[in-house]
Amino acid sequence: MKLAGDIKIPGFEKIKSGKVREMFSFEDKLLIVTTDRISAFDFILPSLIPYKGTVLNKISNFWFEKLKNIIENHLLETDFENFPESLKKYGDLLRDRSVIVKKARIYPIECVVRGYISGSGWEEYTRTGKIGDLKLPVNLKLSQKLSEPVFTPTTKAEVGHDILITLQKARKVFGSELVGNLQSKSLELYIKASEYALQKGIIIADTKFEFGETENGIILVDEVLTPDSSRFWPLDEYEPGRQQHSFDKQFVRDYLLSTDWDRKTIPPELPEDVVKKTSERYISAYEKLTTEKFNK
Repeated sequence: MKLAGDIKIPGFEKIKSGKVREMFSFEDKLLIVTTDRISAFDFILPSLIPYKGTVLNKISNFWFEKLKNIIENHLLETDFENFPESLKKYGDLLRDRSVIVKKARIYPIECVVRGYISGSGWEEYTRTGKIGDLKLPVNLKLSQKLSEPVFTPTTKAEVGHDILITLQKARKVFGSELVGNLQSKSLELYIKASEYALQKGIIIADTKFEFGETENGIILVDEVLTPDSSRFWPLDEYEPGRQQHSFDKQFVRDYLLSTDWDRKTIPPELPEDVVKKTSERYISAYEKLTTEKFNK
């Protein structure tokens, strides 16, 4: 197995390098490659996680297909065997971890949906009793299920952490009609996905969606409902009032918090057992959601 960190494809212009994904200009389309990088606390860690890029790519493609009756998405081709000949020589880099997608004008807003209270939402709630301008019931417990999912958008930062904004401010900045459409679609996507995941033994505590615009209207872009963009908890271990075990990268965050790393300087390498267990968690999430055995 070849790990993928920094991806270079001779003859193709890299137009963006995110924390995990690399984006290349390809004719009038885009080629997106998902690496094995992992980030935490707004840093890209020096360690790579085996199979992570493939797992994320496959999970996203699974959800794009399952949710396409709610909203159109950016996918044009997911099967490497159908990629153009000019890309075939890069099979070691691209197979199972890349897609060809439509170009779109991306809305600079992260559409966060929370079905349970955790993470930054919990931190804000304990300080103010709210998330953004949304007042929540008193005496909620950590990880408690909310009476209904809530939409808590953030601004999309190019560098660093996205910043929570109120729904009222989002409407002023981006327009009431657009934000209303994004809110409606985000909640519909989350509800359908979380109901499905529960049947497979996974709680989707929260997630974030990204949307863009083409000449045909709003489409779903980037990644969808992966362990990188969502909190996945095992249903059979769920207990409100505490931090939950997870299939996502919270395991890595917890390890880093146990070290003396100051979260300001270059992060340390992850120990081999943390890398192995993280990889296993990502694969487990894929197998539970898709009911398919992951082929290494």
